Amino acid sequence: MSVAFIISAPSGSGKSTLVKALLAWDPSLLFSVSYTTRAPRGQEREGENYHYTSRREFEERAARGEFLEYAEVFGNYYGTHRGIWERAQASGVDLVLDIDVQGARQLKQRIGGDAVSIFILAPSRQELEHRLRARSEDPEEVIERRLREAAEEIRNYHLYDYVIVNEEIEQSVDTLKSIVKAERVRRSRIADRIQPILRTFANEPGAE
Repeated sequence: MSVAFIISAPSGSGKSTLVKALLAWDPSLLFSVSYTTRAPRGQEREGENYHYTSRREFEERAARGEFLEYAEVFGNYYGTHRGIWERAQASGVDLVLDIDVQGARQLKQRIGGDAVSIFILAPSRQELEHRLRARSEDPEEVIERRLREAAEEIRNYHLYDYVIVNEEIEQSVDTLKSIVKAERVRRSRIADRIQPILRTFANEPGAE
């Protein structure tokens, strides 16, 4: 049974670093590359960072029900194509999704217990602002906008199954790995592996 690990966080919380470390730790994990209508930035590459598409094509795909989740953010669409989840299930591998709060809510409604959601938090607003400024990527108005967005996103932390306070990166990576390990041995997920073992004890005295 495949698991969809949903990872969300405000910009600057260290989510990308954690996801990258998780994928390096277990190459069998399948990363979901989202579709978007925004233009590529910097060194971004098609099929690696996003699948870039026109607004018209995105809306046509959405109308055909091709997306498990999608949302419009600041004038651009972002969405997860259902084919990536079907591919994970067919291959028997787990999926990692880097999506926002809106997408996480939609996806959990669609696939239910197969989704495990994880929210990444910076230790404080001050630390988040420090990280955003240290990246030296964005003008002041973008930094201020990201901080406002963060305040809104953080209000939804209670909707997630797990919360990681990303204070020290190595410890946070270990915590993320532990969540993946634990979810993979949840009883409901390995029932098909347990039953054959139980049958080998079926004829023992007192066995039920």
